[in-house]
Amino acid sequence: MIVAGQLVSTDRVTPGQIRIENGVIAEVGSELGTPDVRFGPECLIFAGMGDIHIHARDDVSGAETYKEDFTTAAAAALHGGVVHVADMPNNKVAPIDDESWRAKAAHLARRNVPIQITLYAGIGPHTHPLSFPVPYKVYMGHSVGDLFFTTLEQLDRALSQYRGQSVSFHCEDPVLLEEHRHAPTHEERRPPECEVSATRFALQMIEKYDLTGKLCHYSVGEGLPLIRAARARGLRVTCEVTPHHLYFDTGVLTPENRGWMQMNPPLRAQADRLAMLAALREGTLDYLATDHAPHSLEENDRGISGQPHLDTYAPFVTWLIANQGFTPPEVARFCCANPGDFVNPYTAPRRFGRLEPGYVGSLTVLNMSRPVTIRREDLRTKCGWSPFEGVTFPGSVEAVYVAGVRKGPEPLV
Repeated sequence: MIVAGQLVSTDRVTPGQIRIENGVIAEVGSELGTPDVRFGPECLIFAGMGDIHIHARDDVSGAETYKEDFTTAAAAALHGGVVHVADMPNNKVAPIDDESWRAKAAHLARRNVPIQITLYAGIGPHTHPLSFPVPYKVYMGHSVGDLFFTTLEQLDRALSQYRGQSVSFHCEDPVLLEEHRHAPTHEERRPPECEVSATRFALQMIEKYDLTGKLCHYSVGEGLPLIRAARARGLRVTCEVTPHHLYFDTGVLTPENRGWMQMNPPLRAQADRLAMLAALREGTLDYLATDHAPHSLEENDRGISGQPHLDTYAPFVTWLIANQGFTPPEVARFCCANPGDFVNPYTAPRRFGRLEPGYVGSLTVLNMSRPVTIRREDLRTKCGWSPFEGVTFPGSVEAVYVAGVRKGPEPLV
C-alpha cells in the first residue's frame, strides 16, 4: 500500500509517499508509485501517535472495568488518533513481579485489542525488579492498593533495588501531602511545593541509582529549572505533560465543576499553565501524555480524581497547532517520536514513532480544515464523558492506520 500527502517528521513537513508492506514501512520517498490513498494539503500525516500514560482500569480482578477496560480504552485511543498506549500498574491486582505482570499480560492478550498496549510494573515498599525488562512506575503519594510510600526514606530503600531501571515518578511529596491534608480545597491539599519537593527527591534518586527517569504529568513552573539543571549535568530524565494542565487552570474552577475538574496533581495557576506550554515547545517537556483516568460520572461528581482524555488526544493536538503556534514537527517530537522511543525497548522488534523504513506502518492523519465539536454521544470511553464536551477543536482525525490497515475514524454503531 502507498499513502501520499504531507508527511510530518521531527524536522520538517514535506510532500511525499509511504509504502507499507506487511504492516511495516518499507520505503519513504517522493515518487514510489501510484498511491492507493492520497490525502490533500489540508491533512498532515504523522507516524502513529502514542500516549504513554493511561489507566485502562483492567486487570484479572475485573474490579474496575465498569469504568473502562482494555477493549474500550483501545476504541477511545483509535477514536483519538492514538495507535499505542502504556498502561499504569495501580490496579486492584497490581503487576509487581513476574507472576502478576504476566497474569495481566495474559489477560490483555485475551482482549485481542487492535493497538499496542505496553504494561508498566509497579514499585512498592517491598517489591523487587522483574526478571525481564519493563517500565516501572512509582507513586510517591497514596494510590490504589499498596503501591505508595509514606516517607521519602522508605522510597529510597525501595529504589535501591532498581538500579539502572526505567522508572517513572508521580512527583508528590508524601510528607507534605500529609501536612496539607486538612486544607479546604483539593488544590490547597496538593500545593505546588509538594511537586517541587518531590521533583528534587526524584532527581536525586535518578542520579543515585543510575535510573532512566521520567516525571509524570508535570504541572509546576517552579520545577522546570530543576529538570533543566539535572539534564545539564547528564541525568537521563524526561517529562510528561497532560492536556488538562495545558488547557485548564484554576481560573476555570467553579462550585459546579469542581468534581470533574479534580485530578492529581491538581490544576495550577495560569502562570504554571503557560510555563507548561512554553516548556513543551522548547523541549523541557517531552511527551503529551493524557493520564487518561476514567471514572464514572457519579464518581467524578463526588470528586474522585481523574479525567478521560484518549478520545480527544489528536483533536487537542490541532488546538496546539492552530491556536498555540506549535509546529507540526514539534508535535511529531512529543506525540510520535518520543513516545515511540519510550516504548520501543519493550515492543521489539516492532518500532513506533517515525515515518522511516523498518518502523511500524501506523499513521495518524489530521485534517486541519475540519473542526470537531466534542459531544458525549460520540465518545468511545466506557466512562462516557469528557472535560472537553462542547469544545470545538480546529481540526480532527481524518484517518488512523494500524500496521497498514485503516482503523478509523468509523461511524458510531
